[in-house]
Amino acid sequence: MTLFKIIRILILLTVFVVVAFYTKNQKLKSRSWTEPLSVVIYRINGDNNSPVVNEYINELDEGVFEPVDRFMQQQSEKYTLITKQPTQIRMGAVLTVQPPEAPLPGSGYAAIIWWGLKFRYWTYKNTPDSDSDMRRIRVFVLYHEAVQGRSLQHSLGLDKGLTAVIHAFASIDQDQDQQNNIVIAHELLHTVGATDKYTADNSALFPIGYADPEQSPLYPQTKAEIMVGRIPLSETSMRMADSLSECVIGEQTAKEINWLQEEK
Repeated sequence: MTLFKIIRILILLTVFVVVAFYTKNQKLKSRSWTEPLSVVIYRINGDNNSPVVNEYINELDEGVFEPVDRFMQQQSEKYTLITKQPTQIRMGAVLTVQPPEAPLPGSGYAAIIWWGLKFRYWTYKNTPDSDSDMRRIRVFVLYHEAVQGRSLQHSLGLDKGLTAVIHAFASIDQDQDQQNNIVIAHELLHTVGATDKYTADNSALFPIGYADPEQSPLYPQTKAEIMVGRIPLSETSMRMADSLSECVIGEQTAKEINWLQEEK
């Protein structure tokens, strides 16, 4: 092995150690809940500079996202947190540069790691400022035209780096804004350690994917666990929650995000 290769490997190992240490410190501070997490929403036109999408994102204000803060605050009341307001959402700039495309489901581990590194660099390059990232979550929302029958790419919330990439519809329909907020809240919780509570066919896992697993009779449920987003109506049917008012943060999710301590 040449000296150049040895030096390159040592540099890469150093980078990984630094990133790992920073990520561990970030994880501890962001999940201490001693003060609100700053959640910054960055709007991106995800449809090749579509005029329809541009008009929509330029007219958005922070009030559209207030239900997310309200949901987090109301749900936290069931648990013992130092801060009374877990999150504070604010609007960031409109970005014109697209993030690197996420790997497809089933992609190899190496592809996922490589994408993660590219995405972190893209985040650093396109949202530079002097704010600490120890308690700041950056949410990049790529808006697309609301076309009948259109499906969107899967959204991602990363617990390493406190970042999320959301794919949402740009629609003046208030119901669509409510649906977008469910996705934002879901991915936001991923960034602080929450895991999905559904199976490969999108069915809610029992009991952790049910808002009230002790309800009798069990069906129909009236709310959705936020890490599922769907309300089980029977063993074989469910519906999407209409808004965050129909969602809850269940005990397992609360444990994962350090709102509720595991029993020993």
